Amino acid sequence: MPYTKVIQQLKENLQVAYRQAIDCDIRLDELRKAGHGKFVAIFTEEHGFSQSSNRFLPYVQELATEFETIQESVHTAPETIEVFVKKLAILLQTLQAFKQQSK
Repeated sequence: MPYTKVIQQLKENLQVAYRQAIDCDIRLDELRKAGHGKFVAIFTEEHGFSQSSNRFLPYVQELATEFETIQESVHTAPETIEVFVKKLAILLQTLQAFKQQSK
């Protein structure tokens, strides 16, 4: 696979996103119990996700599925990786912003 180092870095960042998503989803549950967080989805279709959820884990799961496809593919188009990286970046940025604002 020509993207070995890139794939490894993506895997590590996806693992970070997973751990942060668990923490943020717990915080979202707390906010919902307090009567806040009455939104339908975290991301819109414009962000590139096919999922629509008011929790972070479904988005991480979507990326994990895409990542498996990238890993298993013999020839992955650079555009495919670019789209994946953009979605992973927006997820990580949103997780970080949520953690900062919900302290």
